[in-house]
Amino acid sequence: MNSVDLFQEWVTSRSQRTEAALDALLDSAQTNPARLHEAMRYAAQGGGKRIRPLLVYAAGQLGNDSDAKTEAALDAAAVAIECIHAYSLVHDDLPCMDDDDLRRGRPTVHKAFDEATALLVGDALQTRAFEILANAPCAADVRLSMIASLAAASGSRGMAGGQAIDLESVGKKLDLSGLQQMHAMKTGALLSCAVELGGIAAQLNSVQMAHLQDYSRALGLAFQIVDDVLDATADSQTLGKTAGKDAINDKPTYVTLMGLDYAQKTAKELQEKAIQSLDSFGSKAQALKDLAFLVVNRGK
Repeated sequence: MNSVDLFQEWVTSRSQRTEAALDALLDSAQTNPARLHEAMRYAAQGGGKRIRPLLVYAAGQLGNDSDAKTEAALDAAAVAIECIHAYSLVHDDLPCMDDDDLRRGRPTVHKAFDEATALLVGDALQTRAFEILANAPCAADVRLSMIASLAAASGSRGMAGGQAIDLESVGKKLDLSGLQQMHAMKTGALLSCAVELGGIAAQLNSVQMAHLQDYSRALGLAFQIVDDVLDATADSQTLGKTAGKDAINDKPTYVTLMGLDYAQKTAKELQEKAIQSLDSFGSKAQALKDLAFLVVNRGK
């Protein structure tokens, strides 16, 4: 079996593990209040590439030990960060934010249900994420470190702060450093957190975690640049969401600021930087390296 087939087999197995863990750790659609729990499942189980859970599992492979408890902790981390990601998408799609009707090829939550339910879905998915980590089957210090990491990445100095800057920047001109700061918070923070959660569960040392941080920072920026490129070049069917929304909303992007060719070139350079930062891990980091290729080449 060649390396491409091996990676695809790994992606398939870990994606299936993520889906099974989501199904097990989310309340059933029959749990009272049933409409809210049905909508939570609609948001969290509605497909997607599951990049963040895959990053959790890939980073978790870097440790020396891989026992049942470590695997269960990785499951909890994967589901928790996917809950945060799903909540952010539900809120991002609301009329008061990006006002979108399509997500992952389906009606957005506020269209499939209603706006009030969508608001509560986001609230409930966020709190469920931390409940899942608080009950993760691992040592208390590991649980606490994972909770602290996810909280920092999700809050006003992370994803939520990045979204605030994004809304404030509509119709304005940002320079490159301002754009990078916004996306390091809005998109990069959760991607970096996914890698960090895997490293925490695997109990990596501080030097190893620093290498992972270098990887995730480069990957997070590359991810957002590719997002901007796809928004400008792909159609809605390919994206699974409304194409061209950035231009419609007059949002600053890497494409509008740097041009399409330069944005694509920069994404490739960041991919190489991310991969090089993993050299010290040897073959254990192959999944993380392959994920960097997947992120930069998605949509092709």
